[in-house]
Amino acid sequence: MTDRSNRHSPLRRIHLIRHGETNWNRERRAQGQQESVLTERGIAQAHTLARALGSVPVDEVYSSSSVRARQTTEILFGERAVPIEYCDLLREIHMGGWEGRLYAELEAEDPAQFRAFWHEPHRFLLSGAETFETVQQRALSRLDDILSRSTAQQIAIVSHGVWIKTLLCHAEKRPLKKLWQPPAMHNCAHSIIDIHGDGSRHISLYANQPYPVDPPATEPAPVPV
Repeated sequence: MTDRSNRHSPLRRIHLIRHGETNWNRERRAQGQQESVLTERGIAQAHTLARALGSVPVDEVYSSSSVRARQTTEILFGERAVPIEYCDLLREIHMGGWEGRLYAELEAEDPAQFRAFWHEPHRFLLSGAETFETVQQRALSRLDDILSRSTAQQIAIVSHGVWIKTLLCHAEKRPLKKLWQPPAMHNCAHSIIDIHGDGSRHISLYANQPYPVDPPATEPAPVPV
């Protein structure tokens, strides 16, 4: 007989956190794997989330090696006696020649791929850039590696919008073509994937909202990556 409590009670919890607002977010400039820094608002967002996470007993932290993620991680967990590991595999989608450029310029220069990125991500194919499927494979592989090597029950991963969205898509069996559907992955959004006794993974929090969430009446504007 199956132990229903093992199936429904999470044995491990993965906290997925997007970095705070950056100067390039504010400028609506493509970041990808290029470096940007937190704005004053981004710093305040991270401090607000740190207070909200104060009662969460995080055992281990894994952070993207990008500066914006490292800054966010330091604010969230720098004063805790918890191990922090920085990793390139947790970085955002590589956007090739788009990185560092304004979205308005990219839309005017390559409207087809710009539309694909924001509305048909499964069709995004830009020379020198990662596909969304590649990012998802990278994210799943890194998460599986963390889970296989760690015995921690509460794990925090500080990363980026697309990276986190691809993991959540996989957990909820949402195809990548629907990646940008709500909820939006706002700066310092906190999501949770619970790992259950039977190995299944279920979302319990999606961008600060209990999951499942009701869809908004109107589609939100794209969140700069």
